[in-house]
Amino acid sequence: MRIDNVAGVLSGRAVPAKARDRRRHQRVKVTVLGRYMLKDRREFPCQTMDMSPGGVLLFAPVKADVGERVVAYLDQIGRIEGVVARHVDNGFALSLNVPLMKREKLADQLTWLANRQMLGMPEDRRHERVTPRVIRSTLRMPDGREHIARIVDISLSGTAIKVDTQPPMGTIVTIGRTQGRIVRHFEGGVAVEFLRLMSVENFDENVVL
Repeated sequence: MRIDNVAGVLSGRAVPAKARDRRRHQRVKVTVLGRYMLKDRREFPCQTMDMSPGGVLLFAPVKADVGERVVAYLDQIGRIEGVVARHVDNGFALSLNVPLMKREKLADQLTWLANRQMLGMPEDRRHERVTPRVIRSTLRMPDGREHIARIVDISLSGTAIKVDTQPPMGTIVTIGRTQGRIVRHFEGGVAVEFLRLMSVENFDENVVL
């Protein structure tokens, strides 16, 4: 199902061609949680109301100025950025700056999310994950011992690593320079939940723990 058809399915009727032409990108109703950062570097929680590859309407506790650049990190979608196009009750609309090569991927993500929410499918991950460019790191134990680790993926809230040890659940460890606790074991590695959420700023494949 293409992105320009999902809105019609959600409303139970077809979307006329003229209605689709009113916007460069057809928006769909998707509800995902996230965080956003204002130009003064303050961060706040947010929730999407609707979204397209070209824009998103956010429910947000603190409004950014019209024209202000905002960076956001949305569960299941990842990092986005854009400028505030207008204010609405309890939030604002962002005009997104999405490279052409990533628009198709974003359209597919939105289609999948809209279909999943329409069918009542559960969330499968709290935060979107990325595979970093730098995957080599170290796992430091509470007693100072270090183990060579390979990062599988990273999210705002945690990371999965391949390592030759499996500390007990709840153990406080340090991955690179980032502290966390062991929350899961898997074959050949462990999952670590960070003690503090990472900032949405510059959270992409270039992130270094």
